[in-house]
Amino acid sequence: MSENYRVIFAGLAQGIQPDDAQAKLAAKLKAPHSKIAAFFENKPLFAPCAKEKALKQAKLLATVGIKSKLQPLTQPQSNTQSDEASQQRDERIFNALDYITSSLIRIEEKLDDLEQRISTTTEQPVEPESDEWQTDDLLLDEDLNTPIKKRSNTLLYSLIAMVLILLVVLGLSFAFPDLFTFLDT
Repeated sequence: MSENYRVIFAGLAQGIQPDDAQAKLAAKLKAPHSKIAAFFENKPLFAPCAKEKALKQAKLLATVGIKSKLQPLTQPQSNTQSDEASQQRDERIFNALDYITSSLIRIEEKLDDLEQRISTTTEQPVEPESDEWQTDDLLLDEDLNTPIKKRSNTLLYSLIAMVLILLVVLGLSFAFPDLFTFLDT
C-alpha cells in the first residue's frame, strides 16, 4: 500500500500578487474562486494521492507562481481499530470452527461406539423362527365360492334422479326468477 500525500500552500513566488495567482489558478483548474481562496488559507485543494501525482500537482501550482510542499498523510487510527476488530472477528471465527470440529470428532467417536455395539449384538446367534403357521389348518366355515348377493340399485337411481331434478329446478329459478313467484308467497 503506497503512502498518500497532500499538496499544501507554502507561499507565493517573488513578484506574484495573491489575486493574480488565484485568478490564474482558477482559470487553469476551472475551479471556483472560493475553493482557490480556501487553498491559500491552508485548506486542501486536491484530494490525497500518490507521490507522483502530488508532485505533478505541485508543478502545476509552480507554473502559476505558487510555492507548495508535500505533506505525507499518516494512516488514520480507524484502520488500526478496524484491524483489531478484524483480528477479533477472525479469532471468533476460528474459535467457532474449532468448536465445530471438536463436536464433529465427538459425534464420530459416538457413532463408532454405536457401530461396535450393533456389530456385537448382530453376531449373537439368532434362534430359528418356528414354522408353526404352516402346520395350522385353516378353519374356514364358509365355502369360498359362494356367490355375492346383488343388491337392488333402484334406491341409488332414485336418489340420483331426485338430485338432478332439484338441480334443474334450481337452475331454472336462477335463469327465470319470475317463473317461480308462487313460491315467494
